[in-house]
Amino acid sequence: MSEAEVSQFLCVLIKMGEALQNSGAEVFRVEDTLNRIAAAYGAEEVNIFVITSSIVVTLTMPGLPPQTQTRRLRKSTGNDLLELEQLNALSRRICAEKPPVEEFQQQLSTILAQPGEPRLHLAGSVLAAASFAVFFGGSLWDGVLAGGVAVFICWMERWLAPFCLNGVAFQFIASFLSGMASLLCCRVCPLLHADMVLIGVIMLLVPGIPFTNAIRDILLGDIISGSLRLVEAVLLAAMLALGMMAAIWLMGGAA
Repeated sequence: MSEAEVSQFLCVLIKMGEALQNSGAEVFRVEDTLNRIAAAYGAEEVNIFVITSSIVVTLTMPGLPPQTQTRRLRKSTGNDLLELEQLNALSRRICAEKPPVEEFQQQLSTILAQPGEPRLHLAGSVLAAASFAVFFGGSLWDGVLAGGVAVFICWMERWLAPFCLNGVAFQFIASFLSGMASLLCCRVCPLLHADMVLIGVIMLLVPGIPFTNAIRDILLGDIISGSLRLVEAVLLAAMLALGMMAAIWLMGGAA
């Protein structure tokens, strides 16, 4: 590779790492994937540093001086497991076939350009909220209400989240509004059980995957990244609790 080609390869490599990070991959997976791809293309030495908000890659190719590129990650990490699986499959294919950098970039751009499937997300949210409400002892109507509030949460994720300063602010607003909606409906219909409905709703907002990834990062030795993820997960959980507590307090209880 020439220096220009190495620079282009670095751009694609960092873009790959950013996509993995934003899809919900743990730091170890991001670093391991980028290391394997760089080694497949003949890198003599690779140094990769990843945290939740930044990626730094230094690459040394045969006969060329080291090149370094960094990228600031401003998008909040998500949990798009379908995209994560596609990126993992792409990385394995790239390491096995070693196509030209342009083809690698094109395949990566194709995956990232695929629009999300809001109907699947909506169906999954409704099913999860309704199932948890019934599972913990609620009636069928409690599950129906929890599913209806799940639709409201999906609407807020699509239309309200872009106007929030960060994920922590959205978590508080979403938990408060969904809690108020649930309690108001339960006040109108006394046959509903507010506590069971709230359990189903809360399950949609619990930061389970970020917390799990944080613990895994810490156990794998990525203390900085794991600590950052853990702090974020704890803040999201705290805002969820505060939002629900505020709604319950304003409505005079969940009974």
